[in-house]
Amino acid sequence: MKRIGGFINFWIVDFFRFVRALTAYFFRAYLARWFGGFESVKDVAVVKMYQQRGKYATIFVHAGVVTVMALGVALGPTLIVDTNQSRAVISSALGSRIVFAEEQVDARVLGETVTASDIPTLTQISEKPRSDDVEYLVQDGDTLASIAIKFDVSQETIQWTNSGVTNWKVIKIGQKLIIPPVTGIVHIVKSGETIYSIAKRYSSEPQSIVDFPFNAFTNDETFALAVGQRIVVPDGVMPKLALPTAVNTLARTPDAGTVTATGTWIWPAAGKITQPFRSWHKGIDIANRDGGPILAADAGTVVIAGWPDNSGYGNRVAINHGNGFITLYAHMSRLDVVAGQRVKRGDQLGMMGSTGRSTGTHVHFEIRTTTGIIDPLTALR
Repeated sequence: MKRIGGFINFWIVDFFRFVRALTAYFFRAYLARWFGGFESVKDVAVVKMYQQRGKYATIFVHAGVVTVMALGVALGPTLIVDTNQSRAVISSALGSRIVFAEEQVDARVLGETVTASDIPTLTQISEKPRSDDVEYLVQDGDTLASIAIKFDVSQETIQWTNSGVTNWKVIKIGQKLIIPPVTGIVHIVKSGETIYSIAKRYSSEPQSIVDFPFNAFTNDETFALAVGQRIVVPDGVMPKLALPTAVNTLARTPDAGTVTATGTWIWPAAGKITQPFRSWHKGIDIANRDGGPILAADAGTVVIAGWPDNSGYGNRVAINHGNGFITLYAHMSRLDVVAGQRVKRGDQLGMMGSTGRSTGTHVHFEIRTTTGIIDPLTALR
């Protein structure tokens, strides 16, 4: 009896071992066939995608966008209603440059009324610079330094942009100044110039010109420029202008000795008036394509003869007439007088030219008084 019972137990155990082994075999065989089929499909898909790589990228991108939108719709109300949670999520994503404003009107999100205390207003402070120049009218108490601080640019930047201003120690209320968007140079592109030549001229880097967000290019790959377009050169430095070698500092016109101003004015040069007196152009321009001599409009003493600075006047002569009037003659190609020399009305001061901030041969003529600069056309005979 014991032998029969032991045999039965052994047969049962052996049977279950057989069933387990058979199951394991079929399971492994099924998985092997399944994975084999999967690998075959995967190989075909990979080869197909490789052959037409990039063709299906749009599908995946769109699928990703739809997924993000779905998550936003699903989780948005939770983030809005839970103020602390939304602040934590957004603050961790955007950093510390976030201002939360609590005072808002009631808002309704997906059928739920949410009060102002529940929804924070998010304001991200922009660090983007201005795109254009600003026309600023000098106000009472303004100085070059205070204006530079107000617009966060260097004092030199304002001076370079407003080269027509000759005395920065005394700027007048209501005077118009052009303020560039950043410290540096605002340059108008000329024929043949590139970002590399412009950067070299102003001691800057080509990359800084490319990186300025409002600089545009005719070709974004080669950074080609169009003639006449405006380019901002961040942190550029205006090069120093050398005095023309053609200027002769020896006086050609003899000293006139003791002179007295007559109080009447003669025309300083022959030619055509190409630019009249204006609020931003404190004189008249007399142009003559062939040049010609420049004459003293009245008797006096020469106080400036040359190009003593880098201003746009170029080579100039200034005469103090001793009666509260000073005349200025700018853009000369040659000087025939020296500082300290006395001249009579009609004496030759030099020759018409195009030095300084000039686009053609002419003379810029000003009449200055103790109360300001007057229109020369009201005084010339």
